[in-house]
Amino acid sequence: MEYVYPAIFHKNVDESYTIVYPDLPGCTSEGKTLGNAMYMAQSALTQWIGYLTDKKQEIPKASSVQEVKTSAGEFVSLIRADVKDGRAVKRTVSIPKWMDEKAIQSGLSLSRVLQEALSERLV
Repeated sequence: MEYVYPAIFHKNVDESYTIVYPDLPGCTSEGKTLGNAMYMAQSALTQWIGYLTDKKQEIPKASSVQEVKTSAGEFVSLIRADVKDGRAVKRTVSIPKWMDEKAIQSGLSLSRVLQEALSERLV
């Protein structure tokens, strides 16, 4: 699922950035450069939303950019997080008997092989 939240970026005296999400109390991060801060902001948001989802907690509504108040040296940017449901599901698949035997002999995990193959094709 896709989420977009406004983040406040505060430039520190050492040229690094501190990032806070006004709609997600406690969700903060830092970056050494602006590019790194943008990456860290997305990572923090993704992890925070993932945590709320895992704990079955309500995900707060995002404020509009215009509603967010900033102080001197701060700016607001919208940050996007694409949170995927990582829960395992059982699927029935069919493979030829010889492949199954070879996989067992090789010690391969069919689940892992399938996940890796799907990841390559879907990303």
